[in-house]
Amino acid sequence: MDFKLSFKVNEAVYLRDPEASELGKLIIKHSIDLIYNLGFESFTFKKLAVEMGTTEASVYRYFENKHRLLLYIISWYWKYMDFLIDYQLQNITDNKQKLKTIIKMLTHELPISAGGLDYNKKFLNQIVISESSKVYLVKEVTEINKSEVFKPYKELCAKIAAVVSAYNKKYAYPKSLSSTIIEASHHQQFFSQHLPRLTDVTPKNKNEFACLFIENLAFGVLG
Repeated sequence: MDFKLSFKVNEAVYLRDPEASELGKLIIKHSIDLIYNLGFESFTFKKLAVEMGTTEASVYRYFENKHRLLLYIISWYWKYMDFLIDYQLQNITDNKQKLKTIIKMLTHELPISAGGLDYNKKFLNQIVISESSKVYLVKEVTEINKSEVFKPYKELCAKIAAVVSAYNKKYAYPKSLSSTIIEASHHQQFFSQHLPRLTDVTPKNKNEFACLFIENLAFGVLG
């Protein structure tokens, strides 16, 4: 799989579209690298500017603050994941296999060759696992949500929910299960790596643990 991708993120997230200029694309690329290496709390626009050899003012022309920059990165990821799920499911007709494929994608690193992008997909994946909840676990979430900036996440949940409903038409909570699958996949990957005693991970199953657990959880309630 080798192709070029470009996703349009909600205009409310940014001041100037990063996809519309080389500097904007570099801001996203270097932000992913720096947030992965430093963590979101230690990441600043000043450090980003130094890393890029530019000025803080240049970064602020694109984003109001670092929360909006993180929201852009996470939104981009959800659109990317939505695209990859469509790509992977296009030749699968069995609904159980569709759901298992989705779970596998959510619990494993993104394929290195996917998309032909300059963004480091391993770093991007780890940022989503470690930092994605910080875009909505904020006091201003209700106000932020009015601009529909979480729409890519909601659309991804709806897509997974549709597969859940197709597998078990009688199940009453497909959207709740889909968001639980996504969030639990993040938590279990994070915990198994950093706080393993909060999980049942073992040296033998650590690479597949999150996938096996989420499958057990999903099909346990779906029957």
